[in-house]
Amino acid sequence: MSASDEYRDFCRTAPDVPVFAQPWYLDACAEGGAWDVVLAHDNGRVVGALPYFHKRKGPFRYVTMPSFVKMLGPYLLPEFRGVLKKEHGLLEELIRQLPAFAAFKQNFYPTVTNWLPFYWQSFRQTTYYTYRLNGLHQLAQIEAGINRNLRRNIQKAQQQVRVVHHLPPEEFYRLNKLSFDRQGLAVPYSWAQFARHDAALAAHGARQFFFAVDAQERVHSAALLIWDQQAAYYHLSGDDPALRESGAGILLVWEAIRYASEVLGLACFDFEGSMLPAVERIRVQFGAVQTPYFFVWKYNSRAFKLLEKLKP
Repeated sequence: MSASDEYRDFCRTAPDVPVFAQPWYLDACAEGGAWDVVLAHDNGRVVGALPYFHKRKGPFRYVTMPSFVKMLGPYLLPEFRGVLKKEHGLLEELIRQLPAFAAFKQNFYPTVTNWLPFYWQSFRQTTYYTYRLNGLHQLAQIEAGINRNLRRNIQKAQQQVRVVHHLPPEEFYRLNKLSFDRQGLAVPYSWAQFARHDAALAAHGARQFFFAVDAQERVHSAALLIWDQQAAYYHLSGDDPALRESGAGILLVWEAIRYASEVLGLACFDFEGSMLPAVERIRVQFGAVQTPYFFVWKYNSRAFKLLEKLKP
C-alpha cells in the first residue's frame, strides 16, 4: 500500500483531520502539481502524517501551498500531542522521510504549537495570524460582542438585501472575480479550478454559499463557507464594486457565523486569517480572537532561492 493510500485509510478514522488536509480536498486542489504524504508510526499503526503539495519550476521540485489550501503541516493523533518527548520523536520521523526538495514552504495549522524539531533541522518560521470566534454555542454572547457600528451596518444591510443560498457556483465566481478586478489583481485560480474545488466540497457536504440579493435581483455580495468537524472557515468572498455601500458583505459574515452555530452546531468560526490592517480591523470588530499559526520554510537550493528573489 502506498503512503497516500495508507493516509486515506487513516483519515477515515482520525478524529480531527482538518478539511484542508483531507485526501479528497487535496485531490481537488492539486492543480499544477501533486500531493503526497509521509507517515509516522507507533507500534505498527499510523499515528501522524505530514501531507505536502509539490510543483516543478525548471529542474527544481519544491513544496508549496496549493490554491484553496490555507493550512497544512504535521498532524498527530490527539493522544500523542503535548507529551514533548513523544511528539518530538514523531515529528522527527516525519521530517526524515521528506524527499529532497529545492524548497519547503507550508502554513501549519493553528493547533500545531511545536515546530522545534523543524528548527533543529534548519527550517525557519514566521508567525502569521488568523482570527477565530470560539464558543459559537453561545451565539447571543457572540452577537453582543460585535462592535456597535458593525451591528448598525448589519441592520442597515438587512433592510436592503435578503440572503439566499441557491444561486449557482458560476455566480459566486463572478462576484469573487469582481473583487480581484477592483484591486487590479488577477484571480489566482481559473473557473475550472474553482469548479473542481467546489464540486469536491459539495460532494462531501462541506460547503454553503451565501448571496445578498436586493429587490431588483441584483447580487451585492457573495461568500463561501466551508467546514470540518472542528471549525467553519470563511473561505472566499466577493462584492459587486458598484453595490458595496449596502454593507451586504458584513451581513454575510454574520449570516455565516449564525449558520456555523445554528445549522452546523460547530464551536469555532475561523476567518482564515489576514495580515492586512483593514481586514484585521473588521475581524476584531466581530469579536474574533487573534490566533497565531506558523509559516515554516527551508531552502535546500541556493540557485532556487536566487530564482525566487528574481521573480516579479
